Amino acid sequence: MRNQTKHYVLKIFFALLLGLMAVGQSIADDLQPPQQIIQSVSNQLQKKLQDKAFTKNFAQVVEFVDGVISLHTDFGKIAPLVLGKYWKTATTEEQQRFKREFQTLIIRTYSRAFVEYNDWTIRFVPLEMSNDVTKIVVKTEVLQPGLQPVSVNYRMFLNQGDWKVYDIVIEGVSLVTNYRSTFNEQIQTKGSLSAVIDDLAKRNAEALSAKGS
Repeated sequence: MRNQTKHYVLKIFFALLLGLMAVGQSIADDLQPPQQIIQSVSNQLQKKLQDKAFTKNFAQVVEFVDGVISLHTDFGKIAPLVLGKYWKTATTEEQQRFKREFQTLIIRTYSRAFVEYNDWTIRFVPLEMSNDVTKIVVKTEVLQPGLQPVSVNYRMFLNQGDWKVYDIVIEGVSLVTNYRSTFNEQIQTKGSLSAVIDDLAKRNAEALSAKGS
């Protein structure tokens, strides 16, 4: 995927949750538990978004977003999926470092979009699920004035009684698959996973010190 297209997809991903407040309470009452998780996260973010003084402090935004998103996203499952075959050959230290830096990448990118975007409306596709299901795809459409609806599907699984997100598919493009391709190319170019993690850590530190710019 070209960088421009990937950047567009990521922008949609990190911004789409911010518009879920548009879903009315009567509709929210009819949502299934996995859908309610997405709604709850979005409500918390949307409420904070109204505080313009809060959004001016990027470090504060990152801390808040991390606290909200991490509760409902299983980075321990996502990290191995993103690295693919390289996860199995990585040392324990490399696995831990990659998981930490990848989570930082996701959170800081989300935080930047959290400050910039709010003009979204979400439509949940009706979801039927049995009581014993442990994996589900929550389908939604992101609506924006003057634009075609964007299909966004959340892959979620039941982890010790809680529904967790482990992938997002936007217009058929998987976030996990997209990042796996990117990191695989970087590992081949740089010659090692360790070098890629070092580079990611450096970019994270620079972005955070520059307030996510």
